[in-house]
Amino acid sequence: MSSTQGNGEHWKSLESVGISRKELAMAEALQMECDALSRLRHDKEESRAKQNTEHALVDWDKPVLDFYSKPAGRRNDLKLLRGLSGSDPTLNYNSISPQEEPPNHSNPQGPQPGPDPWPKGSLTGDYRYILDGSDGGLSLPPEAGDIDSSCKKLSPPPLPPRVSIWDTPPVPPRKGSPTCSKISQPNDINTLSLVEQPPGKLLGHQILEEEELPRGGGRGCLLGSVDYDGINDAITRLNLKSTYDAEMLRDATRGWKEGRGPLDFGKDTPGKPVSRSKTMPPQVPPRTYTRHSNRKTVTPSKNRRISAAPVGSCPHTVANGHELFEVSEERDEEVAAFCHMLDVLRSGSDIQDYSLTGYVWSAVTPSPEHLGDEVNLKVTVLCNSLQEPLTFTCNCSSTVDLLIYQTLCYTHDELREVDVADFVLKPCGLEEFLQNKHALGSHEYIQYCRKFDIDIRLQLMERKTVRSDLARTVNDDQSPSTLNYLIHLQERPVKQTISRQALSLLFDTYHNEVDAFLLADGDFLLKAERVIQSVKAICNALAAVETPEITNALNQLPPCPSRMQPKIQKDPSVLAVRENREKVVEALTAAILDLVELYCNTFNADFQTAVPGSRKHDLVQEACHFSEALAFTIYATHRIPITWATSYEDFYLSCSLSHGGKELCSPLQTRRAHFSNYLFHLIIWDQQICFPVQVNRLPRETLLCATLYALPVPLPGSSSETNKQRRVPEALGWVTTPLFNFRQVLTCGRKLLGLWPATQENPSARWSAPNFHQPDSVILQIDFPTSASDIKFISPSGDKFSPRYAFGNLREEDQRKLKDIMQKESLYCFPDQEVRRMAVQWIGSLSDTELLDYLPQLVQALKYECYLDSPLVRFLLKRAVSDLRVTHYFFWLLKDGLKDSQFSIRYQYLLAALLCCCGKGLREEFNRQCWLVNTLAKLAQQVREAAPSARQGILRMGLEEVKQFFALNGSCRLPLSPSLLVKGIVPRDCSYFNSNAVPLKLAFQNVDPLGENVRVIFKCGDDLRQDMLTLQMIRIMSKIWVQEGLDMRMVIFRCFSTGRGRGMVEMIPNAETLRKIQVEHGVTGSFKDRPLADWLQKHNPGEDEYEKAVENFIYSCAGCCVATYVLGICDRHNDNIMLKTTGHMFHIDFGRFLGHAQMFGNIKRDRAPFVFTSDMAYVINGGDKPSSRFHDFVDLCCQAYNLIRKHTHLFLNLLGLMLSCGIPELSDLEDLKYVYDALRPQDTEANATTYFTRLIESSLGSVATKLNFFIHNLAQMKFTGSDDRLTLSFAPRTHTLKSSGRIFDVYLCRHEKIFHPNKGYIYVVEVKRENSHEVTYIQRTFEEFQELHNKLRLLFPSSLLPSFPSRFVISRSRGEAAAERRRDELNGYIWHLTHAVPEVAECDLVYTFFHPLPRDEKAAGASPAPKSSDGTWARPVEQVGGEVKLSISYKNNKLFIMVMYIRGLQLLQDGNDPDPYVKIYLLPDPQKTTKRKTKVARKTCNPTYNEMLVYDGIPKGDLQQRELQLSVLSEQGFWENVLLGEVHIRLRELDLAQEKTGWFALGSRSHGTL
Repeated sequence: MSSTQGNGEHWKSLESVGISRKELAMAEALQMECDALSRLRHDKEESRAKQNTEHALVDWDKPVLDFYSKPAGRRNDLKLLRGLSGSDPTLNYNSISPQEEPPNHSNPQGPQPGPDPWPKGSLTGDYRYILDGSDGGLSLPPEAGDIDSSCKKLSPPPLPPRVSIWDTPPVPPRKGSPTCSKISQPNDINTLSLVEQPPGKLLGHQILEEEELPRGGGRGCLLGSVDYDGINDAITRLNLKSTYDAEMLRDATRGWKEGRGPLDFGKDTPGKPVSRSKTMPPQVPPRTYTRHSNRKTVTPSKNRRISAAPVGSCPHTVANGHELFEVSEERDEEVAAFCHMLDVLRSGSDIQDYSLTGYVWSAVTPSPEHLGDEVNLKVTVLCNSLQEPLTFTCNCSSTVDLLIYQTLCYTHDELREVDVADFVLKPCGLEEFLQNKHALGSHEYIQYCRKFDIDIRLQLMERKTVRSDLARTVNDDQSPSTLNYLIHLQERPVKQTISRQALSLLFDTYHNEVDAFLLADGDFLLKAERVIQSVKAICNALAAVETPEITNALNQLPPCPSRMQPKIQKDPSVLAVRENREKVVEALTAAILDLVELYCNTFNADFQTAVPGSRKHDLVQEACHFSEALAFTIYATHRIPITWATSYEDFYLSCSLSHGGKELCSPLQTRRAHFSNYLFHLIIWDQQICFPVQVNRLPRETLLCATLYALPVPLPGSSSETNKQRRVPEALGWVTTPLFNFRQVLTCGRKLLGLWPATQENPSARWSAPNFHQPDSVILQIDFPTSASDIKFISPSGDKFSPRYAFGNLREEDQRKLKDIMQKESLYCFPDQEVRRMAVQWIGSLSDTELLDYLPQLVQALKYECYLDSPLVRFLLKRAVSDLRVTHYFFWLLKDGLKDSQFSIRYQYLLAALLCCCGKGLREEFNRQCWLVNTLAKLAQQVREAAPSARQGILRMGLEEVKQFFALNGSCRLPLSPSLLVKGIVPRDCSYFNSNAVPLKLAFQNVDPLGENVRVIFKCGDDLRQDMLTLQMIRIMSKIWVQEGLDMRMVIFRCFSTGRGRGMVEMIPNAETLRKIQVEHGVTGSFKDRPLADWLQKHNPGEDEYEKAVENFIYSCAGCCVATYVLGICDRHNDNIMLKTTGHMFHIDFGRFLGHAQMFGNIKRDRAPFVFTSDMAYVINGGDKPSSRFHDFVDLCCQAYNLIRKHTHLFLNLLGLMLSCGIPELSDLEDLKYVYDALRPQDTEANATTYFTRLIESSLGSVATKLNFFIHNLAQMKFTGSDDRLTLSFAPRTHTLKSSGRIFDVYLCRHEKIFHPNKGYIYVVEVKRENSHEVTYIQRTFEEFQELHNKLRLLFPSSLLPSFPSRFVISRSRGEAAAERRRDELNGYIWHLTHAVPEVAECDLVYTFFHPLPRDEKAAGASPAPKSSDGTWARPVEQVGGEVKLSISYKNNKLFIMVMYIRGLQLLQDGNDPDPYVKIYLLPDPQKTTKRKTKVARKTCNPTYNEMLVYDGIPKGDLQQRELQLSVLSEQGFWENVLLGEVHIRLRELDLAQEKTGWFALGSRSHGTL
């Protein structure tokens, strides 16, 4: 291989394997590969001359492709398994130079011309290759045929079973096997030594002693310049790609035949050797290896050589050498044990029918309301064998299999041989199935249809026709649990470890310098300087760690520019003695090897220096018998930022022991130390820390927390007193580590721990992996004591010594203490493994649907586990294997956890374990979902960053890429739900929103032809995890209410984060924002009361429909008020509150919660407790006056609030578990305190009812909310397009002259008085049309005429429009005369309007206005009769003064009287509404000392109070003689108050042992009755 001048391209590949440019410059100056590259061709020729009579295991002189012409029997042994790191590119490749191109051998069929098939591109990882076969030769699978078809038919072999690679002893060379002697030449890292190996052994790299081996017993022979790494790369790439994509395999083999790398995809990466740059410093003359004619005379311990040569993995070490192995994840004992657990978990599943594992079952939530026999369902069932659908009426408690049986009665003539279990029911439009043994009403799909009055449409399917692409197979469950090849789906952080090849180069450099140093006759200082530089290069590659052994060894060398030792001055003449130099080299080499071993044990390296388990102790000592104090040595911190040298001084370390966040003893500190500059900057303490705690008293989950502090350097020019005040110790970094490992063995030996920056959270309550995620993290070195035996924590057997008690049998004081502990402490904070195991056992009874409600918190709780394997991990994996919904959401939650740098390694393993358990089909599905999400994220980002004028074009271009995705993959499930299966995009229905984030509005084509398109919003730039959490809390609240029999009819939509700053949101159909509803009445529509009521009336013209919509509005509005208040949802404006046509109100866009309100300076934008405005109250009351329905609304709010208060600790625990997820507005206990204060768990239900009633009144009376809405209307006007069509708020659709017919006469014939929804007048207009003999009558109010005129003014100039009558009339505004006068004025306006220019008279607004509405059709031919919906407009006939609702109770000598509501009060004599208040006395009371009264309610006949009036210190016997007098009066200011009604209640007639609540009739002087 010839050396070529590089152009700098190879620097990038070298940097990617862990070598910085600084290291490259140093290695270049030392001529890292000079000797190997300069002598390679000469060595090859010499080797061939010596071995011309010997035959190697593989004849590499023949063409490379002849390798495949071997018999099929020898082509079945090549195995491949992806390495754990999987990200190290190959450093360089040997390539056959044109001068050395081997002769073209022909096969029997003729010559095979063509380019070199071996790829030269860099590989994305280091891999292990397994040689099977007794002859030790390399061959391909049987599928590879002759030379012609070897590339076409090449397919990777299956993954080998995971077996221990260390148990089988090395097989000695077979008798007569050909061997070759080892040549004492520098070995290139890409040369291969083939050895005799037992089947299944791994090839590794070995650091060998340069020693002559006897002929016939050699370890291997140096091969020619064959691109063996290129061969491995090609096979590896093919195997990796074909694992998941056969199409990519075909592309890869085609690229291979064309002479390019299968994974290059057109990118040409030359496989050139490392060459020196022209910009490097002047080179030192090349130096060759020293050859010894008789190596037996050399002492093994002298002239020690380290070289990396690929050898077989033998479990013993070559004399005075050291081995580097390529290893799998089994190198880590904890990961190996975790894989074994996965094997046991997967083999333990007893599956009779694997096809059922691919079903997405509909979620089931049993509740009393949905299972009642009195609730009937209308169900439509479709079947392929029937032309017409079947319609059934059945009750909610009917099981699904009963409905299937009834359907089969219509599809089959004979049912004897038909099994109901062979059929399933699928909701139309969803890829899920109802569970046959469950009741219909218990399925969430059925409940959803009932809530929104949607037709229930099901499809009958045979199980054998159901898609089975997600089902697991027997092979999936029986395959070994190997995590390596599953991590490629993860967005892993960049690997920061050095590769084996790069480290081998540095070792070769070190050998060259050591050889020169040992054999030198003079100039020892220069030679020592070069040795130190090579050592520095190695240490720098190994995380810039300088161990004390390396320091001591280097201290034996004289000072040099690379390393100054002011305290140690060695006499250079000492090095003149060869034995002294050999001792230094021996000590230095041993220290370097120890550092390599420490590095491999600390970092995720793809090699190691010793056989795992070689240092295991056979002796075990129980920790309970180990009474010594816990002690260890803090040596130093490595990899210190150079900026610290000028910013800080006096560094010290604070060490503490904690258990569950509580310190076990006072923290201990090291002495204060300064910077030391040896090979690198480091801070050395070398100090022992001894805690006053014996090891036998340490809990198993004890954490050691170390925090690095420093004092800032004094500011120049400041006074000493000022410096003392400012120089407060500053925390720079921290790390935690458990003292007992997963095998419960006490930590021993040297440990390297990466520090997390002090800006990140320091969670002493939970374990955190050391910070090796960041490439420049500071590394702390701690030396724990070692012993001859393992000190193991043995859990005591509690059953033998601890008695068990039933909770109810404990003393009341003990029960109270336990309850306080359970309320104050969350189980996730308990570190004890037994407590956590019991907690997992408790939640094991949750159904899959309930588990999904708490799955985000359980995924976060994995951070609190001390070890990779835990009961919680097993529980989640087991449930994920059994239910596809759990698997789906578990996958995306774990994928999101990869972004958490502190726990990314743990989540990587857990995600790989999930993928290992779920089967190949589901892995491919997840791969498609990730692909789709990345495509959409790219498109959303492009649209967001584009100019507004170019966004539409960019969107259309990006949708073409989405189309190509579906063309390649066919179908894909959306991350929102595994039930949403789509097969394409609908570009015409896709657009974007004109908001700051510019989210995409997408429409996907449903795979099910019976379903509608799936509409979603894709956001890029917003963190949707907070929205996810808020919707989860609202969903749990809704389920709590339903379980208590109070369905608040909440709208819960899907929202899921698919990565930081991106995610999907479900679009709710038939819904509009309050802003769009209000601006139909003008930009000031937010100040008006009627917009919401008119909009609901427009979409629900029938009286029953409107009443149902109002009922839905009352319930959902009450639920929203409670939920938004408890969660502190802020930034509420009329664009993130929506209303469905069915009356359901819901909130969206939860960017701010827990009271983190948006501020305008020092003013909070959200001033009201929650959003409840007068237009909402208008819908509830049926007008602008309070009605009895408002009492129902307040009752609903208070009931819902009190039900949530009972579960205060549930919500605090759920939110507390999310403190560590990284949501900015949920980061500390103050955020949880907001929820605690909002729920007021210390209050009684009565006090809480009063409290929330005041909140309703405060919100309703807040002007700030309406002002906020108005400001938002103005701000959104810039986003309103000029082509937006103006519509009338009361018209459900637009009508035109063409669709309705030309109008030739309009006349306002009369006016009529109405009472609902308000008292007023309505005008009846007669409309005549051409070619129609029928006359239509429409009813319009004066306000509707005014809306028509205002919107016409927006379209036409005032000169073209007639003048509109004045709104103000100087007379009684509601009087008959005013209505008569307005009738004449409106008639004139109509005449001029219909006779205006055609542009105005024939516009859509005019024809829509005069088109009949549903209310007009209903009232046609009849005059509206005056009616009243409640007692507001008519006095009750039977009742004199209305009713009052009271709640009376007696506890602890206290009489509690809650005045709740009054309804049906009479008007005052002047016809105005009263200002009522309540006054009570306990009679007899001659001194008037028992008077209590409520606040005054203004201008209402149906006041709401919810006020508690209390009488204290009244004995129960005294109450039997008392009578409660309640009076309702109207406050009249300076005049005497008017009595509106009165009631007398005899307390002896009430059972005061229980609370009594009811309505009492008001009269003039009557006794009260319930």
